[in-house]
Amino acid sequence: MRWLILTLGLCYLSTSATAQDRAAIEAQFQSWLKHTVWARAKSEGISKRTMNRAFNGVTLNWKLPDLVPPGTAKAVPKQQKQAEFGSPGRYFNAGSVQGATSVGRKMARRYSATLSQVESDTGVPARIILAIWGRESGYGQVAIRHNAFQVLGTKGFMSTRSEYFTSELIAALKIAEAGHIPPDQMKSSWAGALGQPQFMPSNYLTYAADGNGDGRADIWTSAEDTISSIGNYLDQHGWVSGRDWGFEVTVPSSVSCTLEGPDQGRPIRDWAGLGITRVSGKPFPKQEMQGQGFLMMPAGRNGPAFIVTPNFYVLKEYNKSDLYALFVGHVGDRIEYGVQDFRGRWDKVGGLYRSDIAAMQRALEQMGHDVGGADGLPGFRTRRSIGRWQEATNQSATCFPQTHMVRALTQ
Repeated sequence: MRWLILTLGLCYLSTSATAQDRAAIEAQFQSWLKHTVWARAKSEGISKRTMNRAFNGVTLNWKLPDLVPPGTAKAVPKQQKQAEFGSPGRYFNAGSVQGATSVGRKMARRYSATLSQVESDTGVPARIILAIWGRESGYGQVAIRHNAFQVLGTKGFMSTRSEYFTSELIAALKIAEAGHIPPDQMKSSWAGALGQPQFMPSNYLTYAADGNGDGRADIWTSAEDTISSIGNYLDQHGWVSGRDWGFEVTVPSSVSCTLEGPDQGRPIRDWAGLGITRVSGKPFPKQEMQGQGFLMMPAGRNGPAFIVTPNFYVLKEYNKSDLYALFVGHVGDRIEYGVQDFRGRWDKVGGLYRSDIAAMQRALEQMGHDVGGADGLPGFRTRRSIGRWQEATNQSATCFPQTHMVRALTQ
């Protein structure tokens, strides 16, 4: 689950600083807090007392990823030792899916009143809220141990996104200043995300909600506040009440995988008219037929396919990953409807480094394709660009990067 992914995410740190260097950098960090951060915090209404409590005993955390110590040009990654991308199906391992489902059903019974109220207020289904809660923190069962001010301070001082994390650090100080939680109890992930719904501090200030009526939005220890906060977040990001997130489908060979993407939507009745059917054998719900639907094939022709609704892209506002949004929708359906695994089979594709995919993306860009940036991540623009290249070169479109394509595209 998420805590395992986050642990694996701590993949590298800068090795360019000796112990002596680190002592000097630590002194620079303390000076930065004292002058730069305090000046900004004071201008935004933070008291000296809150500032002192937040950073009492706080030092740099050198184990965090993406660190760029002063005097170095960039973060130094560890050498890759294994392929970074395999089949997207690995994201849906049985332990994660079944665990999130079984505990989710228990939480559905335990917090049925709160879930029902939030669903009534926001239109966000209880099963979706539960699935996000499970994915983010194991329904509050995963210990969140990091000191938020150490994480945000370290990343604000010396990371590849220092300005972003400095702003989040100020937001965290505002949370403490308002008395939502004592500074020494503000725990976060290694990336600075707070509490059971894993909100960044700025999102807490905007979307955290009081679900139990005690006048506080306690996303660290209150299940009711966590449920209400997740529902409010999705509602404020445009969840469409009365619509589903999506449906697993069968895509006939006559329908190109290059039609994938949120910019190629059409009414679901039109997708059905092309011969796309639900794997369950049921027709698409009548209330969905007039609404926009989008083809989503996270592994191209090498895995399950879906027709998703605008709500799928609301889920991506919580986490930008297609697979994350798909996991949430799938687990939610398992919790409420008892559905089983996807009918489509995840093939063993992949075996690529991000650098391989980035090289393919650059080659496709030179051909005039929009891959969404050469970031080494096979998003929908990259997937369909591969398919368009395949079709242009008289190949069957599969719309997913594979090892044999690297040389063919880059030679």
